[in-house]
Parts: sequence; C-alpha cells; structure tokens
Amino acid sequence: MFVVLLQYIQPLSAVEPLLEAHRAFLEQHYATGHFVASGARVPRTGGVILVRGLSREALDSVLAEDPFAQADLAAYEVIEFTPARVAAGAEAFFASEADH
Repeated sequence: MFVVLLQYIQPLSAVEPLLEAHRAFLEQHYATGHFVASGARVPRTGGVILVRGLSREALDSVLAEDPFAQADLAAYEVIEFTPARVAAGAEAFFASEADH
C-alpha cells in the first residue's frame, strides 16, 4: 500500500485549469480499484492519494499520467507501508495486496 503526497510547485491559479482533468485521472484509477481514497491537503498545498494493488514501478507509471505531473504542477512523494493493524470494520479496505 502507498500514500502519495502531492505538493503543488506552481500557484493555485496554474493548478485550477487542470483540476477537472486531474479528477478524471483519479476516477480512471478508482475504477481499477487501485486508488482507494484521495483528497486535498489542508491548507490547500497539494493532495493525498491512498493506493493499493500496484508495484512501485507501476505506480510511478500511473503518476506520470497525472495531468498535474505532465504540466509540472506538482511534486510527488510516495510512501510505501504495510498495514499491521486496522480499526474494526476497515479490514476490507486494508485487505492484503494479494487479495487485489
């Protein structure tokens, strides 16, 4: 599982015109089951995406497709982790990578 942290490297005025294209990119990867949560950082300096079921190499390829990456609007930090404990009721969300 990965946590992807996006940090805008351009002003919001440059980000806004590509926001809908970025959301379409997210939706495409939600449909695959690989993106499981996403949202804006607070304050609005970038975003966060939770990802499962991809290798690091595959994730890097996917992130390169993001309109924000293609327009050089955001820097990406990728953190890989293995959930060792989850809250009751969240087990399906954090099912092992082999299940996806």
